[in-house]
Amino acid sequence: MNARVKSWTDAPSVPRIVPPPGAVDAHCHVFGPMAQFPFSAKAKYLPEDAGPEMLFALRDRLGLSRNVIVQASCHGTDNAATLHAIAASGGRARGVAVVDPDIGDKELDALHAGGIRGIRFNFLKRLVDDAPKDKFLAVAQRIARLGWHVVVYFEADILAELRPFLDALPVPIVIDHMGRPDVRQGPHGADMTALRALLDSRDDIWVKVTCPDRLDTQPWDDFARSVAPLVADYPARVLWGTDWPHPNMEQAIPDDGALVDMIPRIAPTPALQQSLLVDNPMQLYWPNEDV
Repeated sequence: MNARVKSWTDAPSVPRIVPPPGAVDAHCHVFGPMAQFPFSAKAKYLPEDAGPEMLFALRDRLGLSRNVIVQASCHGTDNAATLHAIAASGGRARGVAVVDPDIGDKELDALHAGGIRGIRFNFLKRLVDDAPKDKFLAVAQRIARLGWHVVVYFEADILAELRPFLDALPVPIVIDHMGRPDVRQGPHGADMTALRALLDSRDDIWVKVTCPDRLDTQPWDDFARSVAPLVADYPARVLWGTDWPHPNMEQAIPDDGALVDMIPRIAPTPALQQSLLVDNPMQLYWPNEDV
């Protein structure tokens, strides 16, 4: 394992825009602290500590209100760091876990009590060694009773291969980072067209319109051009997040304030911003709470 890496800036800008009250960062992570929550022996990267205090300070600096903390691959299937951060949030965070497909129902119930509302399936070969679709389907069936959803992370070139698996999932689906399309193709390119076909195939698929820093180069014009029509056409099924602390982005660390300032470029009206940042994530993660 290489030396520990840092993939975030200590001094993000304060956004020029003011997000609507109750805005949710629906995709972020915590790393460690390693002394308390060791990283997985299978981790493909070893980050510096980025714990809940840092996450919540960023939340406040960006003008956001809540977080959805997605289990980072460096922690494997031990969700203790994510649960710790949720517990420290005062009810202002929920989580998405990564679990062993053979997890027991009591363990699932404990995760639910700890604020977990979904599980993540990762198909990026550079991050995970194995993605057993049959076992993923089995555990997806078992989380239906909890009202959870499945978050799926993949790259655009395997979407066609994944379609039978996605079609078979018996719970709502959230697509991480839009399935990493090539935004240079534009809104009508092959990758966005395939993503739209997936969204059109069932009405319980949501998509995170996230990570211009991963999918484009600044000033992120191709991202804006490709993603704004998606938000306009599927306003009730889009989510947004910072992706802080930006795993594996140590060579091109984004400014979190600039990420927030991208929001009007993909959701230009107050109504679209309200759906993207408040109504949609609240429906998925806090369905019985007011903003």
